[in-house]
Amino acid sequence: MMKVDVCIVGAGPGGALLAYLLAKKNISVVLIERTNQIGKTFRGEHLNEEGEAILKKYNLFDEIEKLGLLRMKKLEYWQHGEVFKTILPHPEIGHLGIHVPQAHLLQVLIDAAKKYTNFHLMLNTKVDELLQDEHGSYTGVKASENGEEIIIESELVIGADGRYSTVRKKADLDVTIRKHGYDLLWARIPAPVNWEPSIRMTLIGGKQISLFTQAKGYIQIGWNIEEGSFATLRKQPFTPFIEQLIMAFPELEQTVRENIQSWKDFVLLDVYSSSSETWGKKGLALIGDAVHTMTPTGAFGLNSALKDADYFSSLIDKNTITSLNTADCASVRKKEVAKIQAIQIEKEQSFASQFVVMV
Repeated sequence: MMKVDVCIVGAGPGGALLAYLLAKKNISVVLIERTNQIGKTFRGEHLNEEGEAILKKYNLFDEIEKLGLLRMKKLEYWQHGEVFKTILPHPEIGHLGIHVPQAHLLQVLIDAAKKYTNFHLMLNTKVDELLQDEHGSYTGVKASENGEEIIIESELVIGADGRYSTVRKKADLDVTIRKHGYDLLWARIPAPVNWEPSIRMTLIGGKQISLFTQAKGYIQIGWNIEEGSFATLRKQPFTPFIEQLIMAFPELEQTVRENIQSWKDFVLLDVYSSSSETWGKKGLALIGDAVHTMTPTGAFGLNSALKDADYFSSLIDKNTITSLNTADCASVRKKEVAKIQAIQIEKEQSFASQFVVMV
């Protein structure tokens, strides 16, 4: 049995930041993570200027930079193995996104929260049930910690547990799924010597391919494929498929041949976006992908989760926890998220137009 002010489910960036900000306000917090290691589940790793501003606001950014991050210096569009258009960052921003390894971000957030005795982290802990009182208000969770049942009573439950949110499902909150017509193949390869930190885009067979430079000398490849096509695609010969990537980016030939040698070297992401009309009920709220899954386009997901945490923390203090109307307090964020998701759709639909005019 445990009793706290706030129980946060999901130790990703949004949940970890919110836990830190609440603990800093002298609110007792337990942060639950179903895996046995922080950062084991892959999440987005690219900060934009909004995410950067939030981390700087709470004096966290410098600590993350000490562990390692990488600023993108330019965005390039490629065709026929050559760059034909380059976009540089606004001088006041200084980058076109920052790659922050998830392990670095979460380590700083968790370490900051651990400085407060009213913060408690529980790994390898799975939520089994949500607890409610006789009026239907949520009062905590029943969970399994290393297989042993534990009851956590709380004034507020926060679901920060991702696109497949257990909290959302058990609270029976609505979710609308939107398919975008494509899935994504991820792969990571070592960057060639002297590879400049950048984002590179091209079009192969009418489908987008993006290269994101990562800290510690890697490149992440995101290859759009037709929705639901991977089962059929992987039955076809692998070599012709990967040759297209080499033709598009000749500089990558050696590292691609050495590190992507079969379909097994790709990870499939089922791409969709989602939105929920209701972000909470009495005693319960959702943030991040649990309530608004983003597609990878524009790398908004991580930043939106951080903004949710920042916003919700501003509404919660010792006096407001029990009176917080979680169903309505997300109105500001709902509008912002709707705008971002509309931008993602526009970017996806207009991507091919970047390659129409060639000189």
